[in-house]
Amino acid sequence: MKKLLTLIALAAATQAMWTPLHAGEILVEAESFGTKGGWVVDQQFMDFMGSPYLLAHGMGVPVQDASTEIDIPEPGKWQVYVRTYNWTSPWTDSEGPGKFKVRIGGKALKNTLGATGNEWQWQYAGQIRLDAGQTTLTLTDLTGFDGRCDAIYLTTEDLTSNPDRDSLIDGIRAAVQNRRKAEADTLDFDFVVAGGGIAGMCAAVAAARLGCNVALVNDRPVLGGNNSSEVRVHLGGYSEVGPYEGLGRMIREFGHLKRGNAQPAANYEDEKKQAFIDGEENVTLFANCHASEVLTEGSSIKAILVRNTGTGECHWLKAPLFSDCTGDGTIGYLAGAHWTMGREGRDEYGESLAPEKADSLVMGASVQWYSVETDHRTKFPEFSYGVEFNEDNCEKVTMGEWTWETGMNRNQVTEAERIRDYGLLVVYSNWSFLKNHMKDNEKWADRELGWVAYVSGKRESRRLLGDYVLKQDDIDKNVFHEDASFTTTWSIDLHFPSPDNSAKFPDNEFKTATVHNWIYPYAVPYRCLYSRNIDNLFMAGRNISQTHVALGTTRVMRTTGMMGEVVGMAASICHKYGCSPRDVYQCHLDELKPLMKKGVGKYEGTAESQRFNLPNKLLEKPKAFMED
Repeated sequence: MKKLLTLIALAAATQAMWTPLHAGEILVEAESFGTKGGWVVDQQFMDFMGSPYLLAHGMGVPVQDASTEIDIPEPGKWQVYVRTYNWTSPWTDSEGPGKFKVRIGGKALKNTLGATGNEWQWQYAGQIRLDAGQTTLTLTDLTGFDGRCDAIYLTTEDLTSNPDRDSLIDGIRAAVQNRRKAEADTLDFDFVVAGGGIAGMCAAVAAARLGCNVALVNDRPVLGGNNSSEVRVHLGGYSEVGPYEGLGRMIREFGHLKRGNAQPAANYEDEKKQAFIDGEENVTLFANCHASEVLTEGSSIKAILVRNTGTGECHWLKAPLFSDCTGDGTIGYLAGAHWTMGREGRDEYGESLAPEKADSLVMGASVQWYSVETDHRTKFPEFSYGVEFNEDNCEKVTMGEWTWETGMNRNQVTEAERIRDYGLLVVYSNWSFLKNHMKDNEKWADRELGWVAYVSGKRESRRLLGDYVLKQDDIDKNVFHEDASFTTTWSIDLHFPSPDNSAKFPDNEFKTATVHNWIYPYAVPYRCLYSRNIDNLFMAGRNISQTHVALGTTRVMRTTGMMGEVVGMAASICHKYGCSPRDVYQCHLDELKPLMKKGVGKYEGTAESQRFNLPNKLLEKPKAFMED
């Protein structure tokens, strides 16, 4: 097999990013198919499995074909291999549900893919005789149950019995990706924000409105993170409260009007978030771009590499200042920032809500869903893959929101795909039992699944450590800090496995419970918003410098938006003086404070944050206010 790459060819916009390697080889990245049909691009796990992929997320109904045009360089017999994964394999040895086939030029190849194996691997699709010239490559979903295709490799060599097949193809693919990286250009900015959730949006816009040229990197097609139509969590917490009531007013410009989790997509008003960013001349949005590498010099970040999740095109984004708003602390982790994950022991910070000994338990990720009522009897396929439901343990519900939470006892970064997949598995398995086996199922007879998230809503993973670590004692005792900044208002809300669900599904629970430990609104130190050992790195969102217990109150999205706004303000001061985030604390607090007092919101918008912004009531009766 020839290993040298002789040509890199990118197709036109209507074609896949196919790469002829030599006369008898072609590599096609599935996420760049010209027509994706009903398949969706899933980039959530590319740090660990190497790439985005196409997902046939049809909730039990086969999705429309994905197709693209490729050029066959020479006539002959071609062998076709597909990188895929049998996603139910962690729970059962039986044939999996994510079945699909490949068609070329309208002809279906012999083998069904995605239903065997227990890891990401190159599976043999079959052999086909092809003429030279352009032809159509098609993915045909057979089940609607989340079949996944990462890449397709066509060759005139027969590799079916080669024990090194996977590593050979992976090596060729890595060489192609490295070539694209080598061809990446360098773009200069004053401030680069990685993460397009609420924290990242606010950080980028605040800095831009104060004079910085900002790059905002978002690895999804829509902004808002957990508040987007892909995850559907409403904006929690309260803004415009505390010593700096100007903070959070900008959220009125894009905040949604309707409350509730797991509601119809329109409720989350993605278009307002897009308009919020598009309206800023000083913000350049890198949508569908994933930050995959960090270039450092000494204790500073010099640039980050971002890769377009559809085209593979790469850019180096260079700046004197960066903010990690990724949630997982990805930029800080890659740069060598100090970080932690899991629960601290009770003695480490003197937290009564912490466990006696430190452990790795975290709050989990939710796969939310809902069903809709129809005017006729509906059917759902049999779905049972290792987790059995019955009359006693099934969930007799028509929707599931934040309490459907998985992965509390797993690593939310390295095992993220398994955690999301278990969320899908239990939703489908439970629904299949209700529809097909529940004795008294009249309530569900006319219902069908209306929406199941495939982007999981994370709560906790890495936390980057700053010059100060927020802890329970700060909040309980209302400890004063001269660098007080954004105010956290939510309860200390720490999720744990539901005892009832754990009893029914030992070590495989998928439901959560919580206890709200109500707080007095507390202004968090600015020192929690920058890294203690990476000189030019800010952070905003759930990955700021705090303990697991403190995360219980700061992680909701109006609060993270205010964090971002403070970071954007501080970045503008760094830009003005050519100083570091730490220098803002040591030398320029007197300049940051009036900015926080005023805020950078443009106008009195009409959003949910305005209707529920009643600081006097909150200060007098915080528990009653939060329950409104």
